[in-house]
Amino acid sequence: MAVAVAAALLVVSTPLNGVAQRGFGGYRGRAEPVMPNTPYDGRFTFVRLRYGPAMPYVSQRIPWSHDYPAGERHFMKILNELSYLNPHMEETNILGFDDPEVFRYPVAYMAEPGFLSLTEDEAVHFREYLLKGGFVIFDDFAERRGGWGNFEEQMLHVLPGARFVDLDATHPIFHSFFEINDLDIIPQYYDVGAPIFRGIFENNDPAKRLLVMVNFNTDISEFWEFSDTGLKPIDESNEAYKLGVNYIMYGMIH
Repeated sequence: MAVAVAAALLVVSTPLNGVAQRGFGGYRGRAEPVMPNTPYDGRFTFVRLRYGPAMPYVSQRIPWSHDYPAGERHFMKILNELSYLNPHMEETNILGFDDPEVFRYPVAYMAEPGFLSLTEDEAVHFREYLLKGGFVIFDDFAERRGGWGNFEEQMLHVLPGARFVDLDATHPIFHSFFEINDLDIIPQYYDVGAPIFRGIFENNDPAKRLLVMVNFNTDISEFWEFSDTGLKPIDESNEAYKLGVNYIMYGMIH
């Protein structure tokens, strides 16, 4: 499977044009227009959750937009090469927590959740989404970028009494497509220390469905965004893509 991912990475590998266009770490110093959401048609669509008002543009100053749209586009190309999921590869949707459209999509993603702030209506709506089968991946934050405390507080507003559980490589999510047997090999893009993987389970029971997957102290989507630049070894991008693929597959079958 490692060879398969490396081969699939050729789909998104081009010369260093990505760095010049995007800047290191996302769109810095300029605004990037937000593409219109693609209408629901039953195909898998990458859904990025936002906090705050809808914006006509994104930039490095808008935390939830980091790595958009290159990160998800590259990731969807990899997912298409490795599976029969047939995802939208160019189109990507951005939805608010209180948008009824979110219930059409079983898996959603959020960047920089350390800065998350939810209204009461958004918290209630998000709770309904998770309890009715939704699965959310939180990525791209650390103590120096929003921190854990605010994120935990917001999630306890969504799911009162929820407990975060540290996950190790034995959990089924790390074996839903690729066999990931060692979390110590997960690379870091620029955070210090080891990545931490946590989850919230249905009814706080680790034997039940995982509702929330948290990549803390790491930034997996940064590898997706810059996998066409040569800034990092291809083996590191492989591991980041494997995690992403496993997350999507787990979310789709649970």
